[in-house]
Amino acid sequence: MSKEQVVVTNKKKKKIKIFPIVNAIIFILIALIIMVPIWKVIVDSFDKTAGYGMNFWPQQFTFGGYGEVISKSALYRPFLISCIVTVAGTFLGLLLATLGAYVLIQWEMPGRNLFAYMLLFTMIFDGGMIPKYLVMKELHLLDTLFAVILPLAINVYNMVLMRNFFEGIPEALFEAAEIDGCSPMGTFFKIVLPLSKAALASIGLMFAVQFWNDYTNFKIYVTNNNLFNFQIKLRNMVMDNDIPNNGDGIDPNTIANAAVIVAILPFAIIYPFCQNYFVQGVNIGAVKE
Repeated sequence: MSKEQVVVTNKKKKKIKIFPIVNAIIFILIALIIMVPIWKVIVDSFDKTAGYGMNFWPQQFTFGGYGEVISKSALYRPFLISCIVTVAGTFLGLLLATLGAYVLIQWEMPGRNLFAYMLLFTMIFDGGMIPKYLVMKELHLLDTLFAVILPLAINVYNMVLMRNFFEGIPEALFEAAEIDGCSPMGTFFKIVLPLSKAALASIGLMFAVQFWNDYTNFKIYVTNNNLFNFQIKLRNMVMDNDIPNNGDGIDPNTIANAAVIVAILPFAIIYPFCQNYFVQGVNIGAVKE
């Protein structure tokens, strides 16, 4: 073998890099750290005598924990409230964000930049918890679901994201719609929204996650136990052991773990269907032609 062939062989051997291997090992370890607790919760939710030890399979398999969640009004009522708040809040949030963003891209509107700066100011300098509470009190919205929907639905950050996406729509489409006699709202519904599926899906998912996981607003604005959402109930179950009694001999930990899985399940089901749109939407406004 000549010296040149030896040099080429050595160069090929040196192409094996350590970083991808170490990176893969770290990723696997992180995945295990995340998945092991989730697996324990899943197993315990099907185990009639769930304890505090680590079992990789239910000792006494049962669906009783989930049966308690869907049959006890103390558990399914908060779940339904979370669903109602999430759906209504996401719809209202998207409505306000898209309409506000559409107004901000009206280039010929007087004071457009001033209005945008005013919105940006409110995003940076928030009024705070006490002023918001006083506003809700003056509007007589305390102990209503509107009090927990409105603070999250009025989201300037999502409005700015939506505006950045709208600005990426070719101006020629707006001009063509105007020439064809389409009204501004007609352009909004027939051109802007159909071209904004990725933005609507990603921002809608962010709204939905916010509303579903909301805990603070319910603690501040709601005192009626019948209006508490599922997150409040989960906290009471885990921290205060506030678990409804059952006559089937099911361990309270089984019911608590089943409730945790029920809280995770909706977005675990929805996200795969929105994944492609969400991946496109995370780059909203990042690249402009």
